[in-house]
Amino acid sequence: MKPINLISDTVTKPTPGMLDAMFNAEVGDDVFREDPTVNALEAKVAALFGKEAALFCPSGTMTNQIALKTHTQPLDEVICDEYSHIYQYEVGGYAFHSAISVNLIQGQHGKVTAPQVEAAIKPVADWLPASRLVVLENTANKGGGSYYTTGEVQPIRDLCLERGLKLHLDGARIFNALVETGESPLAVGAQFDSISVCLSKGLGAPVGSVLTGEAEFIRKARRIRKVMGGGMRQAGYLAAAGIFALDHHIHRLKEDNLHARHLGQLLNQLPYVGNVRPVQTNIVIFDVLPPLTAASFLEQLAQNGILASPFGPQTVRFVTHLDVNADMIDRVMAVLPKLG
Repeated sequence: MKPINLISDTVTKPTPGMLDAMFNAEVGDDVFREDPTVNALEAKVAALFGKEAALFCPSGTMTNQIALKTHTQPLDEVICDEYSHIYQYEVGGYAFHSAISVNLIQGQHGKVTAPQVEAAIKPVADWLPASRLVVLENTANKGGGSYYTTGEVQPIRDLCLERGLKLHLDGARIFNALVETGESPLAVGAQFDSISVCLSKGLGAPVGSVLTGEAEFIRKARRIRKVMGGGMRQAGYLAAAGIFALDHHIHRLKEDNLHARHLGQLLNQLPYVGNVRPVQTNIVIFDVLPPLTAASFLEQLAQNGILASPFGPQTVRFVTHLDVNADMIDRVMAVLPKLG
């Protein structure tokens, strides 16, 4: 029996419809801006979020890192939650690429508030980095898929405008949040100077993220993409998958979120499980109690044909996605009470 893969929503494979769109894509050389499918994807994402332009990149790490470099100068700093992907999982790229420092906030499940951001802004001094950029992550991966509403973001946006800071959204799973809040991409776009949208997670495309913002921002970002090695040629085959995902896979993210909630509800009832983080979207993070460890628990899961990822010595993460259907979730829920 095929393993049930809950390691990440990045493990998805293109659907038949997506493959058909990829094979039939019209392509050109995107470095010369002559790939019509890439151009169409960029225009589509920009319009969704009410921005002037967009830039297709190989990964969300690249879109985030390009945004950091475009918004800052060396000796600046970025303010973000301690769980942020740009701090935890991008290899210290803020220092490597941009020569900036990071100012970490201890938020709640990966989310920060305007008073916390305000307290983190440094005064102007020769011996201090200049606070220049705030980054929010929606949904917050390490925070268990927690999400911001536009009402929660607005005070942070107002503060950034008042204090002259830029605001970037790491929207790796932004559509997982929007199917829950019912808010529009346009409402989100109005609050941020730049947004990174990942196509290769719950949306199911095999490769790619899109950075969107105003035209001058994207003009600068395009040159940074090139120097980072992100200029692709006939990338329309990949962009076609992104267009298909945006057209067909957004609304079904609600199913993934529901599957995750079902898993979270069961885990809360099991005697070998400790702290289950609040399940808001498609990520479930929980602790197993001694003598279990994350490693021993994952081994038990694997013996039952279920794959997941460790998130600490006692912590495990499940991620639901389009390649895990309701029957598979039922199988997982039948196995979990037998472990421990």
